[in-house]
Amino acid sequence: MNKYGKITIDGLVTNNAAFKLVLGTCSALAMSATAIKGFGMGISVTVVLLLSNVLISLLRKVIPSTVRIPAFIVIIATFVTLLRMFLYKFIPDLYDSMGVFLSLIVVNCLILGRAEAFASKQPVLDSALDGLASGLGFTAALGIMGIIRELLGAGSFFGIKLWDFQIAFFSSSAGAFFVYGICIALFVFITDKVEKTFRKKKAQLLRVSHDEPLPEPETAEANNDNLKEAE
Repeated sequence: MNKYGKITIDGLVTNNAAFKLVLGTCSALAMSATAIKGFGMGISVTVVLLLSNVLISLLRKVIPSTVRIPAFIVIIATFVTLLRMFLYKFIPDLYDSMGVFLSLIVVNCLILGRAEAFASKQPVLDSALDGLASGLGFTAALGIMGIIRELLGAGSFFGIKLWDFQIAFFSSSAGAFFVYGICIALFVFITDKVEKTFRKKKAQLLRVSHDEPLPEPETAEANNDNLKEAE
């Protein structure tokens, strides 16, 4: 696997922000009541993460190391402000539903963490791919949680009513923690199983078969004959 494939897999699965690193927990719990809110918050974080990673990577040799964290926060806050203005103008319903959590993207641990750990040290293309993959992994996590909570808590799917049966617990804060914990447990269990399977297959491919007989060592006489022929 080349480095771009590794960056993509790391962001989506191996180091999934919500289910593996447990970052952006406030957004995951608060904005996963419905599928639309979950995907809306995830896409918003992805846009800010992608743009901030690109700009920080471009300026990585210019920003002094002593003020890098304040500089990163200013860059992230600028993109969050532009995003808020865009949503307020063109998607006001989503803007209203996200409320204060839209502004709190500025202090999302995922965005600042990727800026410090990756974008400030890597070239632009790598940083852009890392931001996109990490953001999409976060979006998928919030979307999955939103679908589960909306189906069980409201009996609907992306706002479309499917049945009257509903469990109010899944629409509550306690339900958010419960669904989040179950999703993390399932994600870790499945990824561990897949990783062990791949390791086992790789070990089988690299293993040398012991059934094949070893070649017979040359005797001293054979060696002497070879030397005489060479002379």
